[in-house]
Amino acid sequence: MERSTYTPPTRLARLDGLRGVAACVVAAYHLQIFYYNGLSDFYGGVAGWFFRWGWTFVDLFFVISGYIFAHVYSGGTALRNGRQLGDFAVARIARLYPLHLTMLLIVAVLDWGRPENTIPIFLCHLFMLQGLVPGADAGFVGPSWSISVEMLCYFLFALAASSGKRTLTWVSFALVALIVTKLALLGLSGGPWGADYLIGGVLGFFIGQLMWQCRDLLERVPAIVLALTFAIGAMADVGSYSPLLPLDLLAWPSALLLVLRIKAFEARPLLWLGERSYGIYLIHYPVLSIFFRILGKSHASSMGVITLYLTFAIVVLALSDVALRLIERPGRRAVREAWIKHRPAPRMAAPSRLTEVD
Repeated sequence: MERSTYTPPTRLARLDGLRGVAACVVAAYHLQIFYYNGLSDFYGGVAGWFFRWGWTFVDLFFVISGYIFAHVYSGGTALRNGRQLGDFAVARIARLYPLHLTMLLIVAVLDWGRPENTIPIFLCHLFMLQGLVPGADAGFVGPSWSISVEMLCYFLFALAASSGKRTLTWVSFALVALIVTKLALLGLSGGPWGADYLIGGVLGFFIGQLMWQCRDLLERVPAIVLALTFAIGAMADVGSYSPLLPLDLLAWPSALLLVLRIKAFEARPLLWLGERSYGIYLIHYPVLSIFFRILGKSHASSMGVITLYLTFAIVVLALSDVALRLIERPGRRAVREAWIKHRPAPRMAAPSRLTEVD
């Protein structure tokens, strides 16, 4: 019997570093909007840009995810039978659900009395539908809306991949074209807008898919061209059009391609952040709510704001590290081991695709 020659894909460590940076930017953005005085009030410039557009780094997460999933699952060719699809689904649940459930229960205990925290909204979060049901994203752990959109992207990815690589490519192209058309014709300026959460996530994820399919061509694009494209996408004044168009089509793809060429993004501190990026993303918002209860609206001096940011960062990073060690890793192992124990036996020997991909 011929044995499989499957070799696990190399990990794109530099994108882990980029994801860690993106998670920190989202946390810093949310901290600033809770206060009258933020870093941009004192330093302007780049800090002001991050305050205005920090929310779009969630869309960068989706571009990264799409690229990584195409890489790990060989452009979808590794998801062609029921066993592979089952492994894929369980790996995603094992990666996302333990910490999501933990944070949901903690916030439910602490904040059940808030008007937006109702039983129907709780059930939406429990079944990871909070980004798909209008209004559900406002309750409990607000930023977790993106998890449900990620799960939808995984479902669409696996469904298309099960029909072949050509189908996945056409589905990716069709979704990107449809969403770009919708944003060009009906997209809202400024933001963030809840109406764009779902389509923005799907757009970013499948742009990442197409980028991986065209990776050989994109590798030949000079770095200076990528840098200029990033600058144009980040700084473009789109007027009445959606800012997701230049950011998702130009800025974030260029940033990803540039980071793949920058060795510094696999430095140990950035990899440390990347490994804890999911915890940073889910934990920072409840921590921020506690800070707000204690401090109220801040009118601090520039040094006071810096102190606030440093304190917030230390607390969030420490809790994210604890969550990784006590919740994420043990939860991941428990779910994966339960599946391996009970999944149907294969007809022939095959390598496990229960990958640790994020």
